[in-house]
Amino acid sequence: MAVQAEALVSAQWLANMVKRNLVGPRLRILDASWHLPVTGRDAKKEFAQSHIPGASFFDIDECTDRDSPLDHSLPSEEFFSEYVGNLGIGSDSHVVVYDASDLGAFSSTRVWWMFRLFGHLNVSWSPGTAARSQPESAEFTATMNRSWVRAFEDVAENITAQKFQLVDVRSYGRFRGLEPEPREDIPPGHIPGSKCMPFDMFLGEDGKMLPTEKLKKFFEESQVDLGKPLCGSCGSGVTVCHMVLAAHLCGVPGVPVYVGSWFEWFSKAPPEHKLSEAKN
Repeated sequence: MAVQAEALVSAQWLANMVKRNLVGPRLRILDASWHLPVTGRDAKKEFAQSHIPGASFFDIDECTDRDSPLDHSLPSEEFFSEYVGNLGIGSDSHVVVYDASDLGAFSSTRVWWMFRLFGHLNVSWSPGTAARSQPESAEFTATMNRSWVRAFEDVAENITAQKFQLVDVRSYGRFRGLEPEPREDIPPGHIPGSKCMPFDMFLGEDGKMLPTEKLKKFFEESQVDLGKPLCGSCGSGVTVCHMVLAAHLCGVPGVPVYVGSWFEWFSKAPPEHKLSEAKN
């Protein structure tokens, strides 16, 4: 039976593990920082300058399907197994992910979700905390839970079938079509029938996930029913995992993700299925 870790661990818990020299094959820490190009930040360079002792860098731009034209498409089971094995992660490792976003979290929930998607439930997320180490490679076997992923066709069918609630975690402005997307060739807007729950609103001012009761209230105020099927979306399948983690903490594990998200949707959907309040 697969070991399932607590979804959240505190920065203090992680600091204690580091202080006690417990980072190793049984506990692997991953810096999963990634920044939008418009920020001008280079996550790899920042990692080289400062990171939690013993942490390795998880590059979501590298751990992807390199043959796909879409950003952050999912890698194969074989590629994921090799990639994380080379980070010293074995099938019995407890993995803790964090990132160095000014918000407290931006991209690390995506990596938390990827491990769970590929069958590794022994993974936790921690709020960002600010001698590079190279761990020995380990044996890791990934098995994707394909029920946790939705394709373009699933989302297109859902416009009329309404089998699930689609939650978009981009900002209200991008969702409504009134603020620009970070990719200049992709106008803003949203998928018909989707609800907006901006990812940063799942976090408190301290960068930590809101308490469960406040998360439930946010879902309720956003008219998203946790008792009915959900699916998440964002720009390219990264920040959507804030919602997946929040739902998990509210007792709804395994919320599927539309990985292609708005970037794929705008590229493939007919004009009438790309809604925007922007004036032409």
